[in-house]
Amino acid sequence: MNLIKIRRKTRLEKRYTHKMGRLHTNVTYIKKTLLNIIPLNTIHKYRKTYYGEIKDCEDCVLAK
Repeated sequence: MNLIKIRRKTRLEKRYTHKMGRLHTNVTYIKKTLLNIIPLNTIHKYRKTYYGEIKDCEDCVLAK
């Protein structure tokens, strides 16, 4: 049995970009968990655009 596992979770978030304004998008978090219960750290988070491109979440900030 593995103690550390990788887990993906997608949730809807409000984001803000200068070009598009307010944006509701699905953000996928890749997290490392201990015993599949306790989250240790976030490895990566990304979002999928309307056109199917994958973008890093560092491009936009959280909505105000």
